[in-house]
Amino acid sequence: MTYTDGIETPRLISRFLIPTDATPWTSFFADPINCTFINIIDPSAPAVERAHIMIDFTLKRYQENRLGLQALIEKESGELIGMCGLLTQDVNGIPEVEVGYHLLRKYWGKGYALEAAQAFRDYGFNNNFAPSIVSIIHPLNFLSKKVALRNGMTLTETGASWRDHEVDIFRITRKEWEQLRH
Repeated sequence: MTYTDGIETPRLISRFLIPTDATPWTSFFADPINCTFINIIDPSAPAVERAHIMIDFTLKRYQENRLGLQALIEKESGELIGMCGLLTQDVNGIPEVEVGYHLLRKYWGKGYALEAAQAFRDYGFNNNFAPSIVSIIHPLNFLSKKVALRNGMTLTETGASWRDHEVDIFRITRKEWEQLRH
C-alpha cells in the first residue's frame, strides 16, 4: 500500500506529520473540550507530552506502513488546523481501514472535518486500500458521528471493541461510495 500526502481539497492540503508539529498540536491537548474523546493517551499527562506521544505514534505508523493521520493545512492561512487520514486498525479482531479526523476547536463548524474526511475516503477507494472504510467513534461523540453520516457512512455496529474501549463503527462500502459518486 503506497500512502502519499498532498491530498488537496478546495480549502485544505495535507502533508505527512513531522516532529515539530507537536508544538502547534499542543494546543489541541491543552483544550479539554478538544480531547474529550481521545482515550488512548493518558489525560493526566501534560498537553505537550500528549502532543509528542501522538506525533511519535503517527511517525511510527508511517515507518511500519500502517498509514496514519496527516497534518491538515488551511490553504488561506498556511496554519495547521487539524489532522485527518487513513489508519489501519484492528476492530473486534478484524483489520479495517479507518478515516480519522481531529480539528483544533476554533476550526469546528466550518466544514473542514467533512471536507478532509471525504477527500481521504475517496483517496482510500481510488487506491484500493480496502473494500470498505470505517470511522471508529466514541458513542457520545455526536459531532464526529454527524461527520461520518455526511461522509456517506452508516452506523453498522454499536458497542464494538477497539483498544479495550467501547466504540461505534460507521462504514461505507466501495459499492455505496460508487453510488454516491453517480
